[in-house]
Formats: sequence, C-alpha cells, structure tokens
Amino acid sequence: MMDGKMFGRLALVIVLAVAVTATAVHRARENPSDATRPSPTLRSETPRADPLRETLRRCQQIGEAATRDAGCLAAWDENRRRFLSSARRD
Repeated sequence: MMDGKMFGRLALVIVLAVAVTATAVHRARENPSDATRPSPTLRSETPRADPLRETLRRCQQIGEAATRDAGCLAAWDENRRRFLSSARRD
C-alpha cells in the first residue's frame, strides 16, 4: 500500500516530468534547430564534380577487385596525400 509520503514524491516527479517536457516542446517550436532549416548555400550553389570522389565511389562499388585496380590504387594514394597534407596545415 502507498503511504502519503511516497504518493507525494511520485506526484512531484510526474509534475516535474510534465513541466520539463512542456518546456522542451515550447522551445523546439519557438526556435527550430539549424538542422531543420534548409541551408541557403545548398539551394544557390551546385556542387562541383570531383573526379577523385567519383573514382573512389567506383572503387568502393567494385569491392575487393579494387585492390588490384591501378586506377583505384592511384586514387587512394591521392586521397591519402590530400588528407595528410591538409592535416599538416593546421
């Protein structure tokens, strides 16, 4: 059986949970996050085609055969070079 003290604590927890939820919903409606807003740069700019990215995508699609493909090996080497050179600039 539930005594008065336990019932009071349970009621307090429920009231606090409702208040926190209501506040979160209110804030979410008031200030939508940046993730839900469309990015203005995506609408106005078209992405430039990167031949390296396309080659890497092709290599990913051919699977294990890419380890023996000269084009894929060169693309991976170039990708490593770009990645590591940008890391050294910082």
